[in-house]
Amino acid sequence: MRVYLPATLAMVATIESSGRFESVGGTGFALTPALRESYTAGDDEELSEAAMREAARASLRLMAAEADTRSPDEPALPLRRVVVAADIEPVTLRPDLDVAVVRIDPSVPRSAIASVHVDVAEAQTAVAAAVEVIDDADLGDEDAELAIGDVDDFDLAWYATQELPFLLELL
Repeated sequence: MRVYLPATLAMVATIESSGRFESVGGTGFALTPALRESYTAGDDEELSEAAMREAARASLRLMAAEADTRSPDEPALPLRRVVVAADIEPVTLRPDLDVAVVRIDPSVPRSAIASVHVDVAEAQTAVAAAVEVIDDADLGDEDAELAIGDVDDFDLAWYATQELPFLLELL
């Protein structure tokens, strides 16, 4: 099953050296039966995009957590949403958490990664604003939700796994 895993640039930077992607808690998003049932229309491609958008929103939460734990002398990477797409079996459906949520083994081998999706440079200002208010948005703050919506206006750029060694250099 194609699973969309929320990530940060710091997390992606470790794939080359370790040969694995370590997802947070094994939480991912996918085109699940519950996601399909929650939409009145849409083909598999459109519904997969919905799952990827959920992973991109979760990426904002991961960036906020990294910002809280980064030491002052540690260089900051650009703020860009990151989603790792991987083909993984088995997955455990978790409709009790949300319609697109799945659980996987948290350690994903590089060979299972199909692609990495990263915000373009033009999105960085909107991403930074969204990272600041993601918790407020989750709690229902309408202004914060609008900031998250501004980020959703940007598409994520697609990178093949062969491009991973150069990805951070290109940013």
